[in-house]
Amino acid sequence: MANSWFPQWRPTQTSSPGQIVAPDERLPLGQTVLMGAQHTVAMFGSTVLAPLLMGFDPNLAILMSGIGTLLFFLVVGGRVPSYLGSSFGFIGVVIAVTGYAGHGINPDIGEALGGIIACGAVCALVGLLVMAAGARWIETLMPPVVTGAIVAVIGLNLAPVAIRSVSGSGFDSAMAILTVLCVGAVAILARGTLQRLLILLGLLLAYVLYVVLTNGLGLGRPVDFSGLAAAPWFGLPPLSTPRFTTHGILLIVPVAIILIAENLGHIKAVGAMAGRPLDRYMGRAFVGDGLATMLSGAVGGTGVTTYAENIGVMAVTRIYSTLVFVAAAAIAIGFGLSPKFGALVKTIPGPVLGGVSIVVFGLIAVSGARIWMQNQVDFSRNRNLIVAAVTLVLGAGDFTIHLWGFPLGGIGTATFGAILLNAVFSLERRP
Repeated sequence: MANSWFPQWRPTQTSSPGQIVAPDERLPLGQTVLMGAQHTVAMFGSTVLAPLLMGFDPNLAILMSGIGTLLFFLVVGGRVPSYLGSSFGFIGVVIAVTGYAGHGINPDIGEALGGIIACGAVCALVGLLVMAAGARWIETLMPPVVTGAIVAVIGLNLAPVAIRSVSGSGFDSAMAILTVLCVGAVAILARGTLQRLLILLGLLLAYVLYVVLTNGLGLGRPVDFSGLAAAPWFGLPPLSTPRFTTHGILLIVPVAIILIAENLGHIKAVGAMAGRPLDRYMGRAFVGDGLATMLSGAVGGTGVTTYAENIGVMAVTRIYSTLVFVAAAAIAIGFGLSPKFGALVKTIPGPVLGGVSIVVFGLIAVSGARIWMQNQVDFSRNRNLIVAAVTLVLGAGDFTIHLWGFPLGGIGTATFGAILLNAVFSLERRP
């Protein structure tokens, strides 16, 4: 069965939180569902925030993230642990294409959807090329020093989003710190399965404390539950029809480079953490992400990508079983089909989400450093030192350039910068 498309999942042999659960191992059903719920929580903030910034429907984004994750699971044959959520790489170009003003549903969403579908098609075609010709050419362009820097940059680039979300008032900042402490307390004091649920339990604990402090004691802004009570339990989110234009396609298609870089970084990071190289499935991952992005765009959803937020969860829990992501996807689909869930989303306080984001984004950045360590990147060589240093500053500083009207933000410029610097320095004279 070694050559079968799917692995033969075997029961995990460990119950210790410190031991690795491999991608082809399975936890008991109850633990699988709980771990899946934690991954749903981890992707939740960014997957909802990205569509809101672009004028997309957040419930549809959640729904398509679940469907896209299942599609990815099928394409990679259940070999790569990953969750697909809304990609931040599309935000700038979608706003540029549609001229979205930042309020309500984007009225020109159709033109953006056409570009998103085209972008997904390019990503899938690159994946087919990798499956046919191998991934050596991509690995040459993006060795560990590059991929580690790109993964770290994703976390650092997202950091200002988390910080801004908790800087509205002194109370907001205090609640963010309290949320971080809640997550940390679960991580340190909990044992067994509870310790592996640190993100989910930390968020729930902070949520309860927020409600007590605001609704109960009158501090800060209270949580409004009126919308939750009025929302129906089940219902399909509104769908939108794509419209293909040269303008939309030319501006949005280059985001495929970012999707490929994020997938590559994900493959490298998870393989290093799990102690099991996943490079052989790189082509499948590109195809899976591309097809999921095309499917999401076809109905009105955002472009999707393998989520770095979930790398952070895996880094803490050390659970890489791909079946956990099937559970996470099923939970997301259920939430996406519930307007009640959409209303519940709106009740979670921003400072609480911001506090969780601080933890998760930090774990992403550290995962980049893990790639360097696992691959023994030699930073005594000036070549590696400069590539990593410049990449981190470009990404963390969100350095943006415009190429033929296409705004390339911090992650994009850092990605291209890392690749180009590495290619130039690879010409250095050997001693």
